[in-house]
Amino acid sequence: MENTSTPNLSSTGAASALIGDPAKFGRVGEDGTVYVITPTGDRAVGSYPGKSPEEALAYFVKKFEMAASEVALLAARIRSGAMVPSDAHEAVNKLRSQIAELNGVGDLVNLAESLEKIPALITEHEGAYVARKAAQAAEREARKVESTAIKEKIVAEAESLVDSVAWKVTTARLKVLLEEWKKAPRLDKKIDAQLWKRFSSSRNKFDKRRRTHFANLASEHKKVATTKEMIVKEGESLANSKDWLNTAKQFKSLMDQWKASGRGKKSTDAALWSRFKAAQDTFFAAKNADMDKRKGSMAENLLKREAMISEFEALLPITDFKSAKKKFYDLMGKWQKIGMTDRKKRASFDAKIKKVEDEINDLERNFQRKSDPTAKAQANKVVQGLAEAIENYEKQAAKAEAAGQTAKAMVAREAAAARRVWLEQAEKGLTEFTN
Repeated sequence: MENTSTPNLSSTGAASALIGDPAKFGRVGEDGTVYVITPTGDRAVGSYPGKSPEEALAYFVKKFEMAASEVALLAARIRSGAMVPSDAHEAVNKLRSQIAELNGVGDLVNLAESLEKIPALITEHEGAYVARKAAQAAEREARKVESTAIKEKIVAEAESLVDSVAWKVTTARLKVLLEEWKKAPRLDKKIDAQLWKRFSSSRNKFDKRRRTHFANLASEHKKVATTKEMIVKEGESLANSKDWLNTAKQFKSLMDQWKASGRGKKSTDAALWSRFKAAQDTFFAAKNADMDKRKGSMAENLLKREAMISEFEALLPITDFKSAKKKFYDLMGKWQKIGMTDRKKRASFDAKIKKVEDEINDLERNFQRKSDPTAKAQANKVVQGLAEAIENYEKQAAKAEAAGQTAKAMVAREAAAARRVWLEQAEKGLTEFTN
């Protein structure tokens, strides 16, 4: 009953190639015992109570078929280079024991012979295993290099963002980089830990700077808001003022303070600016409305002032300052009662009026000086002093001439002559004083 054909060790059709016709390798006894037929005689492998002989035989054929499939699969894995040679030898030993004790129906001799061909197959395909392992190692190394490059790139970009001040954009980008890190393949524990430390450190440094920045910004915004709140309240207190000129200057000053106070939180700034502008608009709308009303009267007032300027200028030249002074102040009283006029004309008017007023004041000061008794007494004292000095120098000159001291006499007479000129001027000034 021996089957000497060489078994096909491929996984497809392996069992049928090894089993052949089950009737040749098994039978069922009258008592239901199933026997496997071997060259050394029939051997009972078991029974399947309650089943027909055909079903019982098929059950034990199935056991043989499973063992045959394992042999075929082992051979296929060895050919592919998928098994470690030592593991393959261990599998052969295991199957050898399993087949020796197998309670199955089939060509057990042929199956055992097929198994014994596998050690040679292991040796034959050991190179394929080595090549496969080398290829796998190269592939792993390539993946490692690629994965390392991916994470290195992520880390490098994170490190480049540490000093960024584009807070919102950078925060979003770091989140994307974190997701990319999570999706990237894991590396060796040590390398992964080192790269993660750099990546995490960069994120933490940026986040610390961001939190510090916004904490400082919040403090600055609070300070700016406090300053602008004061500006707004002052502006609101001036909104209904009728002191057009001074209030307009105050609003200009408040606007300068607003600009100098810096930028605050956008929403707060907008709300405060809305209040300030409303107060400003209220004031200037009222001011402009008042100015519109005054334009007509300003034109009339200009004509009145131009007419009065002629009256002021008619006071010149002044011969009697007292009379001129009285007329001047009478005109000034009328001048001040005239209402508002164009500011551009005021400088010219003021210059003409000042010219008249200065002339009156100069004449008055001169009059007061000449009527001052103390000044007159001082002038008399100067005249007397010069006269006495001249007399003394004349005496000195005469005495020197008598003594034959011509040079000394000449000096004395020159001194006397000089003082005569001074005396003449002093006497002329004295005549200007009033009695």
